[in-house]
Amino acid sequence: MALDVFFIYLATWSVVALSPGPAVMFAMSQGARHGMRGAVAGTAGILLGHVVCFSAVAFGLAALLASFSGAVNAIRIVGALYLMYLGARMILSKARKATPVAAAAAPAHGGLVLQGLAVQLTNPKNLLFVLALLPQFIRPGHPLLLQLAIMLAVTMLIDGAVLLVYAQLAVRGARALKESRALRWLERAFGAALIFFGLKLLKVGSGPIS
Repeated sequence: MALDVFFIYLATWSVVALSPGPAVMFAMSQGARHGMRGAVAGTAGILLGHVVCFSAVAFGLAALLASFSGAVNAIRIVGALYLMYLGARMILSKARKATPVAAAAAPAHGGLVLQGLAVQLTNPKNLLFVLALLPQFIRPGHPLLLQLAIMLAVTMLIDGAVLLVYAQLAVRGARALKESRALRWLERAFGAALIFFGLKLLKVGSGPIS
């Protein structure tokens, strides 16, 4: 991959990563509820979703999926419902005692990784956006897998850093609001945001949602 192409991709994906969307709201919600350990686990699931998406592009599965609008719509609906489920669960969960966020009990990290993976994979816009974006940076005559590997590494580094920064902001906000009633409203706000993105995913048929 040429150096100029590399920097253009770096800048493009940085803009995409900084745009708030379901992945950002998920990482922040895990940070607010379970501290940085929970946020790291959830972010790992999001990044694993990138590996799956890039692998699908490499093997031509994304193009095959894109040709079946019914399958894309089905995945979109499932993803939207899953986001709304996560949001509703946050809103309806019982209030926790006022304890430092870092000490708050979190579910098994494997469960949070799977939740992050589900959030990423059930949004087909991620896959279709990657499918539309990557060919713009692929150089004919150069090893395809090597170029995809470089772009995947860049994507994971940028997304991982951005999501953890957002999560850290949520952790600090939760620590600043030590009263359990204030924490509940913060958690409800993140839950409402997840529901909002779920509804948005249901309504919008095309275009990336980061």
